[in-house]
Amino acid sequence: MRKLPLFESVLLFAAAAGGGALNAVAGGGSFLTFPTLLFQGVPEISANASSAVALWPASLASAGAYRADIRLAKRYLLSFSVASVAGGILGAALLLHTSGTTFRSLVPWLLLFATLVFAFGGSVVKRLCRDQDPATHTPSSASSAIGFLTQLLIATYGGFFGGGMGIMMLATFAALGMEDIHAMNGLKNWCAVCINGVAVVTFVAAGVVSWPQTSVMLIGGVAGGYLGASGARKLNPILVRRFVIALGFVLSTYFFVQG
Repeated sequence: MRKLPLFESVLLFAAAAGGGALNAVAGGGSFLTFPTLLFQGVPEISANASSAVALWPASLASAGAYRADIRLAKRYLLSFSVASVAGGILGAALLLHTSGTTFRSLVPWLLLFATLVFAFGGSVVKRLCRDQDPATHTPSSASSAIGFLTQLLIATYGGFFGGGMGIMMLATFAALGMEDIHAMNGLKNWCAVCINGVAVVTFVAAGVVSWPQTSVMLIGGVAGGYLGASGARKLNPILVRRFVIALGFVLSTYFFVQG
């Protein structure tokens, strides 16, 4: 494993720490880690895989913090866990079978899509939650099947790229009739652990992770996730979201121009 220059190591650590903190507060951590790896010359597919590996421990910690709330969504837990694992494997395999040139051309579109979901997905979730009828809180067989298939598609996207998948999951849960936002967040975090966990195993087994950079980012991601979770109440979530959205649009524009 080659030794990284000090400046490069500091930049990677800072990006991962910022990404872990963003995920703890508002989401969007990959908007920092993925481009930083690209700017340091890591190939696109390897950068995407390495970013997923670097931020996964932080998502695991977040799921642990919501373990009591996850139990409130137990009627969805098994089916959505299966869909998340299957989709995560499919998405990761799809990424590994995508050429570097093709993925490079998709990067600005994926970033723009993730930014738009991050910017406007929250209002969709709020509207769905507001319009729920408590009488329909128990899902029918048909709605459960649709929810499973929707989660499978979201998980496939998550294994392939992942930006904005948390908002997509919250919208799905709300549409199914879930009303407890803590249970929704708990289930979302657990599904993200499943999706990213199997994707990480797939990426590591395929040998596409750039370990010199990822090793530094793993430490930064854990530190940022811990500090972000402990300091989340001191930050204005609206300002944090605006920062992530602005960053997403800037990065999308940059990669469109570069392409």
